[in-house]
Amino acid sequence: MINFLEQPGVLGVSAERAGQLLSLYWGGAMVGRFLGSAVMRVVSPGRLLAAVALGAILLVLCSSLSSGKVAGYSLLAVGLMNSIMFPTIFALACEGLGPRAADGSGIINVAIFGGAVVPLLTGALADLSGSLSVALLLPAACYAAIAAFGWYARRPLPIRGL
Repeated sequence: MINFLEQPGVLGVSAERAGQLLSLYWGGAMVGRFLGSAVMRVVSPGRLLAAVALGAILLVLCSSLSSGKVAGYSLLAVGLMNSIMFPTIFALACEGLGPRAADGSGIINVAIFGGAVVPLLTGALADLSGSLSVALLLPAACYAAIAAFGWYARRPLPIRGL
């Protein structure tokens, strides 16, 4: 994100200033956590997860397809959308596992590894394509998978064998 904000076509700031601006991302994540927990009292967690994932896709695409302050601040605003994702994914994925909940939560925690791999792949894609804007399509695709999970998380699965 710092490399993106440093670009002359985005904010053109120093690495130090970009690092300071990153606090807006994390501040948005904090505000989003409070707002998300309040909204979740009246909206299905799966639907809210899908909505914030779609919001993240829109913000990432806005960053990718625009320039200047719009590109920079829309990417920083993704923190607001990311705020409820992990705890909601975790809770929805473990729901209904019964005695297998420990196994399921362990598998989900291993999946956190994706959070370490996607940024590396995004950087590699930026290096290959020569464009951080093009590389942002990878996180957008990941958010699409999260949106699909959220949308279908509350749909009952067919019971087999009964």
